Amino acid sequence: MRARDLAVEYEAVDVDSDAIQAAQLMAEHKLPGLLVLDRHGEPKAILPASQMIKVLVPAYVVEDPALAAVIDEKHADRLCQALSGRTVGDCLQDKAARPPIADPDDTALEVAALMAQVRSPLVAVVQRADDGPHLLGVITASHLLHELLGAAGKLPPS
Repeated sequence: MRARDLAVEYEAVDVDSDAIQAAQLMAEHKLPGLLVLDRHGEPKAILPASQMIKVLVPAYVVEDPALAAVIDEKHADRLCQALSGRTVGDCLQDKAARPPIADPDDTALEVAALMAQVRSPLVAVVQRADDGPHLLGVITASHLLHELLGAAGKLPPS
């Protein structure tokens, strides 16, 4: 199995995408995070849903979670306003690491080793070309496990 054969479509946004729309995309598809592309289409970061939630929570509550108990539900409903006018890039952590990138010809074992080395839940599969990078898709850890277990005959028939 090669990375190009394992890659599946996955929601990606760019750094200039609207933060509210990105949050809606995560919520709608129940995604643990989004792949963020830079302005050239190169994978830049993974924006975890937990980071998006952190943007919603006031800094004083993050610093002292006990304060969350004194905030009424009306105020909690207004938390999403924290995303208004912000971009995905604004929501990324300053130290957001680039996601691991696999070559389309990489083997499943090479992808697994890359994923394990950087402890990433997904690997972007990118085809390099003269006109720039082309995202072919991603390989998630759960999908890779499924494929490896299936190839080894360790999955029950569906």
